[in-house]
Amino acid sequence: MKNQALDIYYDEEGDFLEISFGLPPETEYTEDIEADVFVTKDRETHEIKSIGILNFKVRAREAVLKKVLKQLDISIPLDISVSK
Repeated sequence: MKNQALDIYYDEEGDFLEISFGLPPETEYTEDIEADVFVTKDRETHEIKSIGILNFKVRAREAVLKKVLKQLDISIPLDISVSK
């Protein structure tokens, strides 16, 4: 993927992020790598040509929260008890 054009597209209304590498291939296929995340590959070379992420804002917030919690060395859920 070196020396290829990088194109980033974000649809705010649909909360969809797509990052494309180089020109689209003539033939391609798409694989789900996890829920709401998929890659599109060139059918001949199997090189990744784009990455798509649905619900991007939610996923980004969750990733940031996990990173902060890891740095603070705490986890969720927290057990809180209140007594008189």
